[in-house]
Amino acid sequence: MNFLAHIYLSFGDADIAIGNFIADSIRGRAYEEYPDRIQQGIHLHRAIDTFTDTHPTTRKSSKRLHPKYSHYSRVIVDIFYDHFLARNWQAYSDTPLEAFVNEFYDLLESRYAMLPPNVQRMMPYMISDNWLLSYAEMDGIARVLEGMNRRTRLRSGMDRAIEDLWLHYDKFETEFQSFFEELVIFSRQKFDTL
Repeated sequence: MNFLAHIYLSFGDADIAIGNFIADSIRGRAYEEYPDRIQQGIHLHRAIDTFTDTHPTTRKSSKRLHPKYSHYSRVIVDIFYDHFLARNWQAYSDTPLEAFVNEFYDLLESRYAMLPPNVQRMMPYMISDNWLLSYAEMDGIARVLEGMNRRTRLRSGMDRAIEDLWLHYDKFETEFQSFFEELVIFSRQKFDTL
């Protein structure tokens, strides 16, 4: 899953949300440098990623994209699924998406000093361009995919994946809805044991 889902699956716990958000920037056992609750957020993130990467529904979504995007197809599916979470936010949360996102941006700013350097560099762009809220719109997803393509030095072709989203929108959305119900249950069980 991508940023929005990981934050959502922190169930309102600020420290867990920070750990869940920065986890991709933390290699190996470097998480041990962080306070316990943030470490637990990093562990939760890794458990969510393992569950997601091995789930038959996400594999089905990824397989649809694999002929064009190879190993990048899983990253694209994560982005697509964040779109569907944002687009259908009211089905998952009583807090409006804009309020949820702004609260998280405030949290990031308050914890800036503890963020890894690459997250510190990314954060101002994320907030100024309002990435998390923009996931709800196709234009926002197109910008994310273009940015990811630039990060791969234009090798991935991810910028073209917006066409695949349009083409198979209903299939991806149905797969997301089915998968996300299971992911919420899994994540809640993990969260409750932290």
